[in-house]
Amino acid sequence: MEPILKKNELANLLTAINEGLVSLDLDEESQQIPNLDSTPVDLFNLTHIEGELFRIPNFDIILDIFSRAYLTSLTSNLQRTFSITRTSLRSSEFQDFFKDKDNLGASGIIDMSPLKHAALIILDPKLSFSLIEIMLGASSELDSLQLERQLTTIELLVLKSLFIDACSDLDKAFAQIIKIKSTLVKLENNARLVSIVEPATEVIIATFMVTVGNLSGEIHLIFPYSTLEPLRAPLKELLTLTKANKSNWYDVIEEEILELPAAITAQSGTLNLSVSQLLELKKGDIINLDYDPNSPLKVLVEDQHTFYAVPGTHNGKKAISLTGMSK
Repeated sequence: MEPILKKNELANLLTAINEGLVSLDLDEESQQIPNLDSTPVDLFNLTHIEGELFRIPNFDIILDIFSRAYLTSLTSNLQRTFSITRTSLRSSEFQDFFKDKDNLGASGIIDMSPLKHAALIILDPKLSFSLIEIMLGASSELDSLQLERQLTTIELLVLKSLFIDACSDLDKAFAQIIKIKSTLVKLENNARLVSIVEPATEVIIATFMVTVGNLSGEIHLIFPYSTLEPLRAPLKELLTLTKANKSNWYDVIEEEILELPAAITAQSGTLNLSVSQLLELKKGDIINLDYDPNSPLKVLVEDQHTFYAVPGTHNGKKAISLTGMSK
C-alpha cells in the first residue's frame, strides 16, 4: 500500500512543483507502452454481441411467458412434474446451429401467421425419447434412453400433440404484443428437411432445459431475425405503462368488471328519524315522505344517483321507465 502524505507534506510537494524543483515528466523507461494483444475491428460490419440481442429488446420476456405456459401444458397432459429453465438466448447463422448435429431429434416447422417465415421447435434426441417413454407409460425415475438413431415416423406422431400444445402456448406468449395463429406444418427428424430460411440467414435461438424426474433434455426455439424485426417497436414498449394498459390483463380485468353485480334502487323519497322515533313505530302508523308524487323517481346505482324514472307497470309487474340521466 502506498504511503499517504500528510497535509504539510502535500503543501511542500505543491510548492516544489510550482518552483520547478520537482519534474512532472516521466522518465524514458516509464514512458514505454507495453505490448498489448489486439484485434482489428471493422466498424462498418459490426454484428450482434452474442447473447445480448440488443436489436430485439424484451424478447426474453416473451420466451419466459412461453416457458411457463408450456410447463403447465406438459404437467397437465402428461401428469408429471416438469421444470423448464431458459438456458441461453443467442444469435447465429441458420446453418451454424446444425453443425455437428447428426441426430436432430424431433423438429416441428411452425407457421406463425401473420408473421413472416416459419419457426422451428426442436426437441433434442434425449428429450424426445424420454417424452415418448413417459407418454407410453414409463416411469420418469428411470434413466433416460441413449439411442443412437433417428426417430421413426410413428415416434414423431406420438410427439405430435406436444408440438400442437407448444403452438398454442406460443400464441399466448406473443399475445402480449400481437395476435398470431401458430400451426404445426410438419414434423421432421432430418436437419436437411427443416430449412425454413437460407443457410446464411440470421436466426435467434432460444434454448430451454426440461427436467422431469431423472430425465432431462433441451428444447430449441429458432426464429428468423426477419420474423421478429417488425416486432421491435411493440417489444420495446412492452414494459411501458401505455403498453401495459393494452395488455391481456387489462382486457381480462375490464371483462370481469363488466360482469360484477350492481344494486339498483328506485327511490321515491327519503326520511330521517331519530332512534327514539324508530322505537316508537308500530303497525298502522303512517309515515309521511318528503316526496312529490308528480316528480320522477331517483334511481340509485350502488347508492349513487344516476338516473331519473317514472313508475308504472309492465306485463303485469311493477316497473320504472328511465327518463334521463342525473347531472
